Amino acid sequence: MKIEFETYVIFVAFITSFFAVFLSNGIIIGVPAIAHDFAMNNVIQNWVPTILFLVVAICTVPAGQISGKFGVKKSLLAGIIVFLIGSIGACLSFSTESFLIFRIVQGVGMAFLNVSAMAMVVHAVKPQNRGKALGFTVTGVYLATSLSPVICGFLVHNFGWRSMFYVVIPFLVLCIILMITKIPQEWKTYQHDTIDKVGSLMYGIGILLFVYGFTTLITTTGKLLVVAGIILLVIFGLYELRQKYPVFNMNLFRNRKFTSSNIAALCSYIAIMVVTTILNYHFQYVRGWNAQMSGMILIITPIIMAIMAPNAGKLSDKIHPQKLAAIGIGIAAVALAILTFLTGDTPLYLVVIAMVLEGFGMGLFSSPNMNAIMSSVPPKDAPTASASQATMRTIGQTMSLGLLTLVFSWVMGSLDLAPQYASMIVQASQIICLICTIACILAVFASLVGIRSSDKFNTDRPE
Repeated sequence: MKIEFETYVIFVAFITSFFAVFLSNGIIIGVPAIAHDFAMNNVIQNWVPTILFLVVAICTVPAGQISGKFGVKKSLLAGIIVFLIGSIGACLSFSTESFLIFRIVQGVGMAFLNVSAMAMVVHAVKPQNRGKALGFTVTGVYLATSLSPVICGFLVHNFGWRSMFYVVIPFLVLCIILMITKIPQEWKTYQHDTIDKVGSLMYGIGILLFVYGFTTLITTTGKLLVVAGIILLVIFGLYELRQKYPVFNMNLFRNRKFTSSNIAALCSYIAIMVVTTILNYHFQYVRGWNAQMSGMILIITPIIMAIMAPNAGKLSDKIHPQKLAAIGIGIAAVALAILTFLTGDTPLYLVVIAMVLEGFGMGLFSSPNMNAIMSSVPPKDAPTASASQATMRTIGQTMSLGLLTLVFSWVMGSLDLAPQYASMIVQASQIICLICTIACILAVFASLVGIRSSDKFNTDRPE
């Protein structure tokens, strides 16, 4: 049976999305074991997942312009190879410093992977089927999110944390083979553009100052870095408006559907990314479960997301995607409101209810919201739109984990995360969940603004 070209594209996007998220999410389960091996305190420990997303946030916008100029396929292939090198290096690490360096390498590869995979799907798939195709790609993300706690919990418990990195290597090699042999086509939309080196540097430094400052916001230095980062990012935006070939086309934000969907994505990732870590800490440090047991219960939310995502994506080809997104993120807000009252005495069934609601809500939100972003710009700007949604995701994830570091350092200082400090862990978790509930509510309002906008989508979907 002959496999259609579009099917290969969707499959490769699915696989690459799956294994990027598998490591970035699954490592949360292995963080206690990694911290124990390298004698990390709670601040350094929280940087294990955070540093990856920080690097992705810095590199994603330049990756959008680079992939548009040199080709989406080439950029995806390069991203997979760099991610593979980082994964091999991480599992061979011998110290905290070497491990974090290879996490940085992984982040660079992941930035190109995130941008190029989504842009390739948009270019290769017909507009009227875009929501369905993006839904399958998002399913790869959620399947990885759902399976990684179980698989990584099993691997860490039985074979050690390094095994998490070993298992992804053959699949990354498979992706490289498929890219070379089954996808001969290339897509270039900015081939005549000049790379905006100044804009890329300005953006990268601005994001670095803002995010790092955010993680240390309780200090004077942290506050100054946040302010400096915001000022530099504002200057970056003004600079980009005056460039013939900007690294990021700021004019896209004139479209209120594009802008509102990006804001909703940012708020949603700020709210949701940290929840898995909060629950993992709750299960391992407050309830005293091991990594394998924690991974088994953490599968609930993402498996529901994985079931919902392709169906919600398909539905968003027929119904205004931001209507679905508003409903979905509203349901997620209810789930986080429940977790705001999480303590060591909270009945397990109530925690499970919150996890089910979170999974249903985010599954209903993510694919339609991504479809709204990618469908609100002309096809030639697909790499930039892909970079935008990837940037919102990674900045949101980084800020979410930065919020984790910030609140835990404020509540616990430099104490190690341990069962004897369970009351402090509960206190910090409740504060974070309250902030995340507010972020979800803001995402609802952002989606409602997009619904009322008169701007059009570039598909045949009815408004």
